Amino acid sequence: MTGTRLGHPETARATSALRSFLKARELPVLGALIALIVVTSVINPRFLSPQSTKDLMLNATIVIILAVGQALVIITRNVDLSIGSILGLVAFGTGTLFDAAPGVPIPLVFVVGMVFGAALGAINGMLVTAAKVPALVITLGTMYIYRGALSSWAGSKQFFSGDNPREFGSLSVDTFFGFPIITLVAIVVVVAVGFFMRAVRSGRDLYAIGSDPEAARLFGIAVSKRVLGAFVASGALTGLAGVLYTSRYNSVGALTGSGLELDVVAAVVVGGVAISGGTGTVVGAAIGAVLLSTITGALTATRVDKFWQQAIVGVLILSAIIVDRVVSVRSARKLRVSEARDV
Repeated sequence: MTGTRLGHPETARATSALRSFLKARELPVLGALIALIVVTSVINPRFLSPQSTKDLMLNATIVIILAVGQALVIITRNVDLSIGSILGLVAFGTGTLFDAAPGVPIPLVFVVGMVFGAALGAINGMLVTAAKVPALVITLGTMYIYRGALSSWAGSKQFFSGDNPREFGSLSVDTFFGFPIITLVAIVVVVAVGFFMRAVRSGRDLYAIGSDPEAARLFGIAVSKRVLGAFVASGALTGLAGVLYTSRYNSVGALTGSGLELDVVAAVVVGGVAISGGTGTVVGAAIGAVLLSTITGALTATRVDKFWQQAIVGVLILSAIIVDRVVSVRSARKLRVSEARDV
């Protein structure tokens, strides 16, 4: 009898945890990713060869880091369309730094890149919080300003991977237990930011702001400060991605990162982060990034026209928005029913 009483709370907790897992917004995305990998590997068994798997991880790495940063901003009911331009500025700045000081320590390069990105993100955040103008408009403007600054700075000049120190380029070549080093960096970012959002009060505040900014103010949350912090964090992570981009790809120049912001927003939305804010996780955003990168690899492996990649991504975005809307309506309906019963 005693054993039954002691075991009952544990069973209840396990049942509750299982229900939470099954209701997770990331679960359908993860299922779609697994199904895509299985189907593609059946059609083309070489899809999961060691080199192909490594390439898939490398291709997803940069987008994963960018998606994590973008998720922080979108959860607060904002968006940052300038991240592609920020990445381009940091990537070209990294090449410039190695060109001017070939012996510069690599850890210092990462610090400089993240600080540079954080400063550009801070400009976005200050404009959004001070001007009280939708972030979509502000960051659309800074996207063109940053891109113009990069075009003026870079001109026709490009920095190639051979211009960088060998150990820097090795970050995207060397592996640790089968994982590329830069992919492990992305995993650490996802885990660290995921923990912050779940366990730290300022991280949880971002959800409250995204759900209802006015209510968050009434509860004493420093909304402007938190939103600014989200933009700074997104900029810092974009800076990190910019440095890793320089290590990963053959060249950086005036067009580096162009159009990348739309892919990142798509990854975040597909990963279950509501574009209206207040819902979603950075883990889901990361899975969404992996899914979209895998779609590209799968279509290439199965020799499907690249047009279908864009069509599939569009369908996934619309599906994610529709599912989010349906879930929101159902939740609101259940809440009204519950309130009516209490009355």
